[in-house]
Amino acid sequence: MEIERKFMVKFMPELSGAKAKKIEQGYLCKRPVVRIRKSNEDYILTYKSKNGLSQACAIQNEEVELALTKEAYEHLREKIDGALVEKTRYVLPIGGDLQAELDIFEGRLSGLIFVEVEFGSEDAARAFVPPEWFGEDVSRNGAFSNAYLAEVKDYTEWKKIFEGDRR
Repeated sequence: MEIERKFMVKFMPELSGAKAKKIEQGYLCKRPVVRIRKSNEDYILTYKSKNGLSQACAIQNEEVELALTKEAYEHLREKIDGALVEKTRYVLPIGGDLQAELDIFEGRLSGLIFVEVEFGSEDAARAFVPPEWFGEDVSRNGAFSNAYLAEVKDYTEWKKIFEGDRR
């Protein structure tokens, strides 16, 4: 089970010492989500479903991850819907057993930055007090879904849509 909240970023935290992962991911299906991901030199197939799960205060998914070979990943990469999502993810401790995953997007989505935190329970997600560098909670905004970002032409288009939704 994955329980997470997503936030905009008010200002950049200190990244020295943070673990960094170069990620590229694509989507074979969006409902339910079937995703392939390259994270550094790891290759993963992920299945996610929201069926029957509360979305009240956090994004909740049943999630299954399976290791892929590089060859299987490259074969499936040719079959994705939309474009690859490319980003560098910085993993930062934020107290207790929690970690912030700061995503800085690259390529056609360069300029987009947001952060997410995964929780052990819905109660923990609800009780979470974000660090001061976190901005607005955008957990319920579909514009921050990586599956959605795979369909957006570029950051400029995403920004127009996001800002239009906020009016």
